[in-house]
Amino acid sequence: MAHAQREQVIEWRRWMHRHPELSQQEYGTMAFVAERLTEMGLQPRTGIGKTGVMAMLRGGIEPDSYCVALRADYDALPITECTGLPFASENPGVMHACGHDMHTCSLLGAAKILCQLKDQLRGSLMFIFEPSEEMYPGGARMMMDDGLFSEVTPNEIYSFHCLPEMDYGRMGMRKGKYMASTDELYWTVKGKGGHGATPHLSVDPIVVASHIVIALQQVVSRNAAPMMPTVLTIGKMAEVGGRTNIIPDTVKMEGIIRTFDEQWRLEAHEKIRKISTGVAEAMGAECDLFIDYGYPFVVNDDACTQQVHDNACAFIGKENVEWLDLRMTSEDFAFFAQKIPACYFRIGIHEPGTPFSNLHRANLMVDERSLELANGFIAYNALCALINRIKQ
Repeated sequence: MAHAQREQVIEWRRWMHRHPELSQQEYGTMAFVAERLTEMGLQPRTGIGKTGVMAMLRGGIEPDSYCVALRADYDALPITECTGLPFASENPGVMHACGHDMHTCSLLGAAKILCQLKDQLRGSLMFIFEPSEEMYPGGARMMMDDGLFSEVTPNEIYSFHCLPEMDYGRMGMRKGKYMASTDELYWTVKGKGGHGATPHLSVDPIVVASHIVIALQQVVSRNAAPMMPTVLTIGKMAEVGGRTNIIPDTVKMEGIIRTFDEQWRLEAHEKIRKISTGVAEAMGAECDLFIDYGYPFVVNDDACTQQVHDNACAFIGKENVEWLDLRMTSEDFAFFAQKIPACYFRIGIHEPGTPFSNLHRANLMVDERSLELANGFIAYNALCALINRIKQ
């Protein structure tokens, strides 16, 4: 069934790729998804969490007895595409550089397969199309706060992400902790500006900020336990004012902290705050730090993940399935996984023999054969989940 609708799913994905929309602006995408679901005979709810979509497929046998949820995300990124594809982004400065177009259209393809099997289903399926995964507070939390599960709370939930470093035809997953928590850090270092030729009459916030950056390296190298994966990155530094011969009054910095333990997460926040303010004070400056508490780490349920693994082995052969390592990227799917037994897995999209490009890059390419694999496996795994009912 997945093979029969391969061309249509590719056509859907190419339309989405040409028309990417940023987080919390996905009105066209929402309408596109809702229209496809309506064509399948479903009655989608739109506007959940502002721009999200959900549709229920009630099976022909005991529809209220069990529910399995399937989720995909569909926001794009503020990146100018440089793939040269004939269906490249027509929205300047915006691109599906994280594969969310593939995720959404694969789930649409799976929904179409499952709709054709409606009368044979024992239980129900919930299709969740999530906006704003790339932007705090995240579409998962926004949708749940807006009543996503007000009528039905699923018994299990599944989602996947494409993995460009993994070849087409392969899949991977991990039990337990899989992806890191993430918090955003925003510093404002306040000094005293002045003439670049008389630095003794100023407090240079650029020098202060530089010392803070260096001092913060000990949070990972000397404060985090060696067995606790932790990443602290300052990704942006910009002075407010300044010129070749002008020392500015203020410097702003932005960064992230990621890890896998809630207690250490809070301790790290305090370490960062004390180091930042202490270094600034010692150098005659001030430092304000805002920590935007973000997504928790993703925890995959053991039974759900074993089910995905076994189903993947049956679907593509065990030689093409692998157990994955911890990953320091983050995902707001974690909010779903906190509430419902879940599995978040990976599907390879790299065309063997071609150059590799990572996620969030302007030249990300997807081997379109992976769309057929993805929509077929999503449907197959959902059917198995309804049959096995591992959490009943």
